[in-house]
Amino acid sequence: MKNFIFISLAAMALLLCSCRNNKTNQTDVPNTSKCTITAEMAYEGVNNYCHREYDWSIAEENPSMMYVEMGEETDSAYQVIFRSYTGALVYFYVDKTSGTTRMVERVPSLGVEEEVGSFELSNYTK
Repeated sequence: MKNFIFISLAAMALLLCSCRNNKTNQTDVPNTSKCTITAEMAYEGVNNYCHREYDWSIAEENPSMMYVEMGEETDSAYQVIFRSYTGALVYFYVDKTSGTTRMVERVPSLGVEEEVGSFELSNYTK
């Protein structure tokens, strides 16, 4: 019986800390429970995003042409870097609390840097 109660409480805690972006109209109630995104979750989500959104067939014969790797970490975000076969780099900044992921594309050979969008990490993790 104790195991059943413990498992039930653990399941409820996991459900309460869902990292999905649940918006409510309750602005006067502070959010006291924060979900924490791990480095592994950030890498997995960005890697899944890159494999869904970019064509990797060009890199089948030379896999080092395209890759995803972890970058720097700050107090509030993880940086995950995608290198395209063209040499362009897309820097993904994953917010550690919300999972909102901001994308900045850099083309070093042209000196170009541009913010190119954002997505919710939870849409690309299991």
